[in-house]
Amino acid sequence: MSRVVSGRRRREVLDALRRGTVPHNGLDLLAVGLDPFEPALDSELDNVRSGGAVFKAVRGEYGSGKTFFSRWLGERAKRLGMAVAEVQISETETPLHKLETVYRRVCESLETSEFPPSAFRPILDAWLFALESEGDSVDALVEKRLADVSRRTPAFASALRGYRNAQLGGEDATAEGLVAWLGGQPHVTASIRRSAGVRGDLDHFGAMGFLQGLLTVLRDSGHPGLLLIVDEVETLQRVRTDVREKALNALRQLIDDVDGGRFPGLYLLITGTPAFFDGTQGIQRLPPLAQRMATDFTTDARFDNPRAVQIRLPGFSQELLEKVGSTVRDLYADGADFSDRVRKLVDDDYIAMLAAAVAGSLGGQVGVSPRVFLKKLVGDILDRVDQFDDFNPRQHYKLTLNLSELNDVERNAASGAASVDDIKL
Repeated sequence: MSRVVSGRRRREVLDALRRGTVPHNGLDLLAVGLDPFEPALDSELDNVRSGGAVFKAVRGEYGSGKTFFSRWLGERAKRLGMAVAEVQISETETPLHKLETVYRRVCESLETSEFPPSAFRPILDAWLFALESEGDSVDALVEKRLADVSRRTPAFASALRGYRNAQLGGEDATAEGLVAWLGGQPHVTASIRRSAGVRGDLDHFGAMGFLQGLLTVLRDSGHPGLLLIVDEVETLQRVRTDVREKALNALRQLIDDVDGGRFPGLYLLITGTPAFFDGTQGIQRLPPLAQRMATDFTTDARFDNPRAVQIRLPGFSQELLEKVGSTVRDLYADGADFSDRVRKLVDDDYIAMLAAAVAGSLGGQVGVSPRVFLKKLVGDILDRVDQFDDFNPRQHYKLTLNLSELNDVERNAASGAASVDDIKL
């Protein structure tokens, strides 16, 4: 590969692919087919860093790479100094119509280029340190910086002041409890809340004010924005009608607040399937929400507008699958003791055959294939070539797929496929 990659970064990427998961770092090393989106997305990130706010919806079928795309964008955001949080919508654990749970997950998953999740407390500490370095009264600065938030959610500023006082007084348990309360955690003891002059747990409406407070803290601690990824919103299609309508209305409220300037420094990204955006059980049930996200996809995908409020991922073609396979092979070879042997035995022709075989075993659905393909490539083939001098994948490897190693989408695709015994490597 032309770029220099650290050993740690290479291991993190390859370990994730070996497990069959999307890497949390190093996604720029694997990104193929995303070039058309880069100028528009970078412009939107710059807008957010300058105090603007952006809402974006990403649509794609299962296996099209929505999670990969959102984490890839997250890496770009972190390189620009922004914070990133990823929330998985769940009917039981993180229902969208209860924004207090969404805010709690934001604080739990919050990360920056310096701090892994949860970076919430380190960011609070960095913010207070920055205020103290200005030399004036920290209490006065807290009130000044959070003036707008305090008008709507005075408890946020009160809890921050209480947190600082607890730190100065060496009251670690109180400080820990107030961090939890600021992060939206329930069941903080009444005595800890009383010490800061706050009471009760965070509710749906208070969460909006707390998100404003978090954005203020991020900005003043050197992070000029937050990329908030709300993933798997298509799960709303499977919940009770009343719950779905509440959730869709909460999403509309969030979008309106982003457009209305309530959240400067917020990039809100949601991901979902075409059925969620176009079907009768998705956003079409709430016409005002459907109008806000309406985008024309009737033209050739080549002419899609990356600046639109809703963008679609093209999914993997056979060509892109082979390209990412060659990229992973080169990444692996650059860290192997016998790089020439790796490249010779796992050449582009073999990668093309493996890609076709995996796709064939999944009913010819190339878009469903990347996870399994890369897992097999790294764990079954490259690792063996690297460890066994006499291993030749053309002679000693036969592709097998067990239902236990497939997710639901892959299992459904495999049910319509020919036997892997019919596919020759």
